[in-house]
Amino acid sequence: MKYVFYLFYFLAGMLTSITLVQSQAASWYRIQEMFQFGAFHMYGIIGSAIVVAMIGVQLVKGRRSLEGPEIKINDKARTWTRYVVGGTLFGLGWGLAGACPGPALALIGGGWPAYLVLFAGMILGTWVYGLLREVLPH
Repeated sequence: MKYVFYLFYFLAGMLTSITLVQSQAASWYRIQEMFQFGAFHMYGIIGSAIVVAMIGVQLVKGRRSLEGPEIKINDKARTWTRYVVGGTLFGLGWGLAGACPGPALALIGGGWPAYLVLFAGMILGTWVYGLLREVLPH
């Protein structure tokens, strides 16, 4: 039964990738256009995603997961420094690479091998975070 969920996650990931490519959310041109404030396209996609995520978080708060334990979502810290620094680093990387992690994987699957370099950077960044996790503020 557990493996049925893996198939569901795989199919959901494929559908998400197809949607990202077809909506041009994975387009380097659209991402650059967004950072230059040239069009509303990407802001509309991101804004819609934020609204859907807010609704989803409110729906799952206090509910039980498939395995049984209650889903607990902690409040965010009141200090904004870490969010500003983290968001700035993420945004700079996104702007330089032309894709954030989700669309980058969709682009690799779509036949853009140059994004393998970005994928290697994502893996390296995750590894470095794992090394530094204990000394970083949480």
